[in-house]
Amino acid sequence: MVQNYDSTPTQYVESEGTRFAFRRFGKESRVPLLLLIHFRGSMDNWDPKLLDALARDRTVIAFDNKGVASTNGSTQGTYREMADGAVEFLRALGYAKVDVLGFSIGGHIAQELLFHHGGLIRKAILASTMPQGGKGLTNSRPEVVTLATKPVIELTDFLTLFFKQSSVSQRLGRAYIERRRMRSLDVEPATSAQTMEAQGKARKAWAEMDESQGLEKLKRVTQPVLVANGSNDVMLPTEQSFSLYQNLPNAQLILYPDSGHGFLFQYPELVAEHIHIFLDRSFQNWNVAD
Repeated sequence: MVQNYDSTPTQYVESEGTRFAFRRFGKESRVPLLLLIHFRGSMDNWDPKLLDALARDRTVIAFDNKGVASTNGSTQGTYREMADGAVEFLRALGYAKVDVLGFSIGGHIAQELLFHHGGLIRKAILASTMPQGGKGLTNSRPEVVTLATKPVIELTDFLTLFFKQSSVSQRLGRAYIERRRMRSLDVEPATSAQTMEAQGKARKAWAEMDESQGLEKLKRVTQPVLVANGSNDVMLPTEQSFSLYQNLPNAQLILYPDSGHGFLFQYPELVAEHIHIFLDRSFQNWNVAD
């Protein structure tokens, strides 16, 4: 299996009329790590430095869900449907158990997987995300919403949304952008307006759900969960990560200094190390079969 993300070709698997695009690479492992990307993102939006570090010890799978970038069809309008799409994709590949890393809206999809497809999930990482009914982007400052929903996101827009305004965070954000631009193999098309609209609809519905019911669902999750975020996330506020941590029975929380929504691209190797520790070690009060 290829050990470098930038050298990993895009593959396809068919399921019920959907041709899912995916990239699978890294060290062969019985339980792979499935990646769920952010709003309007595709496989090309992952940081290759982060993924290469994760893949040293396990199989890593990035994919485009229905209607996103290189996968055909239409993007679904709810996170529950997107979670079902991820399950369909995994079944097409033949996996019965996975770990999952959900970033931003990918974390909302990961929660739906935990709620409705828990038998498939061994452990989960929820990065820069929020519980149902949380005060996320729908309730953010108008200028944040305007930037996130522009037809074309400029470099300065992305740096504002994903990184703090400090000189260090902005410099590390630019370094991530340069790493992301290095890929020349099977470069993905931009995500469509339909994808943005459908994901935006799902995000709005998620924020407007009954918060008490969402928190009750979290309290019934039995899997170990690592919750992580930057110190000041302007899109899905950092305090929402603390709410996840408080309501998940078997959770850890890590907040990274001088960082925002894109903390995992600012500190890729450190984040990968923390994920390795979380995925590979058992804790006494976590009754999870390895």
